[in-house]
Amino acid sequence: MYRDDLGRFKEFKAQGVAIKFGKFSVKENKQLEKNVQEFLSLTGIGNADKLLHADRYPEEKSLITDLKRKYSFRLHIGKGIARPWKLVYYRAKKMFDVNNYKGRYSKGDTEKLKIYQSLHGNDWKKIGEMVSRSSLSVALKFSQISSQRNHGAWSKTETQKLIKAVEEVILKKMSPQELNEMDSKLQKNPEGRLSIVREKLYKGISWVEVEAKVETRNWMQCKSKWTEILTKRMTNGQDVYRGANALQAKINLIERLYEINVEDVNEIDWEDLASTIGDVPPSYVQTKFYKLKATCVPFWQKKTFPEIIDYLYETSLPLLKAKLEKKMEKKGTEIQTPATPKPVFLFRDIFYCDDDSEGEDGDEKC
Repeated sequence: MYRDDLGRFKEFKAQGVAIKFGKFSVKENKQLEKNVQEFLSLTGIGNADKLLHADRYPEEKSLITDLKRKYSFRLHIGKGIARPWKLVYYRAKKMFDVNNYKGRYSKGDTEKLKIYQSLHGNDWKKIGEMVSRSSLSVALKFSQISSQRNHGAWSKTETQKLIKAVEEVILKKMSPQELNEMDSKLQKNPEGRLSIVREKLYKGISWVEVEAKVETRNWMQCKSKWTEILTKRMTNGQDVYRGANALQAKINLIERLYEINVEDVNEIDWEDLASTIGDVPPSYVQTKFYKLKATCVPFWQKKTFPEIIDYLYETSLPLLKAKLEKKMEKKGTEIQTPATPKPVFLFRDIFYCDDDSEGEDGDEKC
């Protein structure tokens, strides 16, 4: 991958363009669509499904592979997109997969999915091919229908199972070198304090695996609950988004979003924006922004991202500042300074913290 990306990355560096990860922007999706269509015209391959899913066309697979090699497919597909070619390729496979646009599952589809899962286990790739759906689609659908799931408040037992499950999935994902380093530190100092890089606490976690270990909740519930737990432990239980602190956090968030001046929500570095609220996971900030636009911006679904930010800055921001000023007039009202996000955390402070109290933080409407 490094060899194929090296020339492109040098060009981007010369242009002052940073290499990106995360969600693709609308602009990147359009460029990718253009790259695929140009490559199809160049090679004469019939359609994008044949180009990106050649396994579905065994009689033509050899010819398609030769054409991709002859016309430097890896370089062509990544043209104008500042990302590793493999990430661009995965995005293209998803965008142009006809099985991703099948609509809702009928009762018949659901019953077939249950039968195939009982026969083939969690081989989602094979099952996806059998029902003409993507592997991700069938995995998530089965997650929803496989068994009765609990709703409402989490029990203490469920919460402990979730924390243990996330820990196991994170450790499983670590490289042998990282695991050996942890073992070495423990052998040298059994009572020593192991640390973990903050990004490993929320990036790249397989929530389907976590769900299977928790058993009583689906993957979306697990992910949401983990964000809540992680936020609480990162902030040492402080109310970073309640009362006057919530108003100040909203003000900080709106001002920062207006300042960075991006055209698409997918261009936002949520990791960087976390500092507007405090030492919290990026998904926490994303959730707060969603609630902010949904409660403050009328008909936000019909507005572009810049229009949403302009409305928040020009209309909502003055109202929030007035509310905060009024709140600060009351005696004893204080605002906490947002904590600087820490690059690492102690393992025990995240996974072995004896704090099972529940509670939602408060969101004030505009």
